[in-house]
Amino acid sequence: MEIMDKLAETGYWFVYISLELTILFLVISFIIGVITTYFSPQRIKGALEKRSKGPLGNALGATLGGLLPFCSCSSIPVLIGLINVGVPFRIAMSFLVASPLGVFNPVVISLFSALFGLRVALAYIVTTFIAAVLAGMVLNWLGLADQTRKVAVTGGAENIDAIVVAEGATRWERTKPRLSKSWRFTRDLYKRMLPFILGGVAIGAFIHGFVPEGFLAQYAGQANPFAVPLAAAVGVPMYIRTSTLIPIASALVEKGVGLGTVMALIIGGAGASIPELGLLSGIFKRKLFITYIITIFLIATIIGLLFNFLAGQQWL
Repeated sequence: MEIMDKLAETGYWFVYISLELTILFLVISFIIGVITTYFSPQRIKGALEKRSKGPLGNALGATLGGLLPFCSCSSIPVLIGLINVGVPFRIAMSFLVASPLGVFNPVVISLFSALFGLRVALAYIVTTFIAAVLAGMVLNWLGLADQTRKVAVTGGAENIDAIVVAEGATRWERTKPRLSKSWRFTRDLYKRMLPFILGGVAIGAFIHGFVPEGFLAQYAGQANPFAVPLAAAVGVPMYIRTSTLIPIASALVEKGVGLGTVMALIIGGAGASIPELGLLSGIFKRKLFITYIITIFLIATIIGLLFNFLAGQQWL
């Protein structure tokens, strides 16, 4: 009878979380789709070039990277475009770090809010944004700006092509193609992401229903000082989207894993991956390539330790 109870609880958790995340994903993705119809890649590059002085340029690069719906691999064509048109190196690096983390991505933030609460979501936004800004500045300060290669690229971020409408068009004629494009963007993105979302929820449901209380806490709880850097090291080579990792992380926290540990796993997994590193090896020279991997590991570890501290003080 106990196994049937566990199966029922696992099934309920899977269905409930899947429906919740699906609704959030569709609504927020549609809103993102509408917004991004107003921005072409040329406008993004132009905005970065005009405001490139000082930390403001890094902040803008991190903001644009954090808003746009890219994973670690799909942000690479945009990065190539930024490098090729001469956007300052430090700004391009802030963009690259922020992009897969979804620093300001409403889908990622809504998932965090739904499963961890608003305070955790806000803490994630603040810490990852600051990390992306500082990463770009530090990599530039280390003298790595000459460690990139210009690469010819065709295509790019087709999901953010702007809509062009005729002069004198009515409001509905201007709005209809944007809504249509946004719906296609939402539908296609959801189809592409559904296996990852369901896979993440399924793993989370199994952990929720079958992993004994205290088992994971014994090895990955806040009391283990090595849990956070180990999670960061495990996360870095993984290719798992943030939206897939969040439901898994929620189940891990339920079972006693430290909040900072799962944050390190999320940031490491989203910020770098084997496919992304393969692409970056064609853009970055060896010195920058190795430094970038170390940077993502350090960001994941430091933010993870900070989250554990904040959780220990009951601020999260």
